[in-house]
Amino acid sequence: MSTSRSRMDVVEAGWREVRADGRVRPELLDAAYSDPHLRQLFPWTGMGELHFSRCTSPRWTWDIPYIAPAVGGGYLVLGPRRDQTVGPAATPAQAVAMVVERLPSNCGPAFVGTPEELAAYERSTVDQ
Repeated sequence: MSTSRSRMDVVEAGWREVRADGRVRPELLDAAYSDPHLRQLFPWTGMGELHFSRCTSPRWTWDIPYIAPAVGGGYLVLGPRRDQTVGPAATPAQAVAMVVERLPSNCGPAFVGTPEELAAYERSTVDQ
């Protein structure tokens, strides 16, 4: 199996798991998955929040904003750190657009591995 195929399989499995766990509003998952930039990242959830990682194994990366449900409806786009707020969004599409606008420049398909392995890989490609 090719590396890109196995990466796609791992990422797709992550999307299926996030959908099955029921913690995130289905309309938000649909909007995020429909965006090609976010669909290639590894999704994970916490407290009803939808997070995106540049790698597929925990402790996932924390360099991408995430989306939380807002009290009374709508969404809040936060992060990438817990103490950062991007702003409110009325719709899933608006929340997704706010995340996509703030993706790191090195944000490509999710790396199969841990954040430490991703960092080592990125260092090795810079040295070449």
